[in-house]
Amino acid sequence: MNTDRPPVAAVLFDRDGTLLADVPYNGDPDRVRLLPGAAAAVRLARRAGLGTAVVSNQSGIGRGLLTTEQVRAVNERADHLLGGLGAWLFCPHVPDAGCACRKPRPGLILAAAARLGVPPARCLVIGDIAADVLAARAAGARGVLVPNAATAPAEARLLASARAPDVLTAVRGALREAPGAKEAARAADESPAPEGTRSGRWSS
Repeated sequence: MNTDRPPVAAVLFDRDGTLLADVPYNGDPDRVRLLPGAAAAVRLARRAGLGTAVVSNQSGIGRGLLTTEQVRAVNERADHLLGGLGAWLFCPHVPDAGCACRKPRPGLILAAAARLGVPPARCLVIGDIAADVLAARAAGARGVLVPNAATAPAEARLLASARAPDVLTAVRGALREAPGAKEAARAADESPAPEGTRSGRWSS
């Protein structure tokens, strides 16, 4: 453990392939499916007192395949299933737009940290591709790769020292350095997901 770095105060999750099953350019809330461990990971972070947010590239908007309203509807459905996160932010631009918010650039990470009132250095970013981890590093945050079948093998090898087998393990790892982590983990494991949801907040 690196004791020189400050403890994590917020967890920023990628959306597709990390919290949700990846349905390319999905604009239908009925097709939203949580990945195993996603709800438990969010619940653990929330009950440990950490800020939570989703940071997601959604180039389908820029490509004309999705509307902003459709992305927000999918996010709202996911927010309900996950029990409510503090913020949902997404980049609508195509890869060659040169925007500052599309991962691996740091804009989404910096914006989420500001929205949650947390310094970027105290944020953990969890995602399934190298762009998620590189965006975290560019923002001065920490990044963890949770590979899946779509993760490029070269990316998994490149980030071998910053990997976790699943999103819940990634959150647990961050909490090991925080007071009360064991109690928070036990509560998350033993208690059912909260009913209802809080309102998410979105930004393009």
